[in-house]
Amino acid sequence: MEEQTIAKIHDKNNAAKQKRMILAVLQYALAIAVVLVIIFPIYWMLISSVKSQDEILLTVPTLWPKEFHFENYTNVFNRANFSKYYFNTAVMTAGILISQIVTGVFAAYGFSKGKFKGQNASFIFVLGALMIPHQITFIPIYIMCANWGMSDTFMGLILPEAVSPYYIFMLRQTFMSIDDSYVDAAKVDGLGRIGVITKILAPMCKSTLFTVTLVTFTNGWNSYFWPKIIAKGEQRRVLTVGLAQLKNTFAGQATMNNHEIMAGAVMAVVPVIILFFIFQKYMLTGYSKAAMK
Repeated sequence: MEEQTIAKIHDKNNAAKQKRMILAVLQYALAIAVVLVIIFPIYWMLISSVKSQDEILLTVPTLWPKEFHFENYTNVFNRANFSKYYFNTAVMTAGILISQIVTGVFAAYGFSKGKFKGQNASFIFVLGALMIPHQITFIPIYIMCANWGMSDTFMGLILPEAVSPYYIFMLRQTFMSIDDSYVDAAKVDGLGRIGVITKILAPMCKSTLFTVTLVTFTNGWNSYFWPKIIAKGEQRRVLTVGLAQLKNTFAGQATMNNHEIMAGAVMAVVPVIILFFIFQKYMLTGYSKAAMK
């Protein structure tokens, strides 16, 4: 009887191990499939950027270039003023980033640690702004910017994005997770509001700050809709709009230059990919902390 009982327990353990192995294999297979789906478009963009136009248009696509055409990258600079587009995009993104950090940090402090009448109602309005797409508000914003002489200016590119409801929401949730005793102790030591934010709250919420800053940088760098509207000329054109212009010749005629467009896209996404790999470890921590409250 004892041997039979031991044999049954052994069989159950083996069955459980097999089940766990099958589940593990399925999980790894699903994870690999998801990674391939995400990575393949990036891989296709990279290899297409060094192909010829004829090879891109082959009926049977090639997964590896027959010949490498690195001159596609230099052709992009010859066809369009990409160095100017890079500069404009960097200035616009930096302006948006700085303004959203300043407004977001102070607004989040007010909504989380401040005490004023209508605090909750005001925060509901901020959340409501998250649900309104830019395509609805761009007409009155464009009219105001045009009347104030901000067309084709950096101020026109930056000012409409100077405040981010998403940034305020994320930081407010994180600030609320910090015990008020830290703030009270800092005030007893003589720190004002700015000191409390810069020396107490910001260091304790570093991961969330990195997360929302990276998201803000990505959104600013990839912005297309508003820069396309407000910056009509070459002087303030940004990368995303410049990429769309690559399909046109100097005479304004559409041309087949997918290889150059891919090369321009690679150069445009490189800064975002570099920053993501540098700060990716902070992203999950930041989102988890914001979700705790």
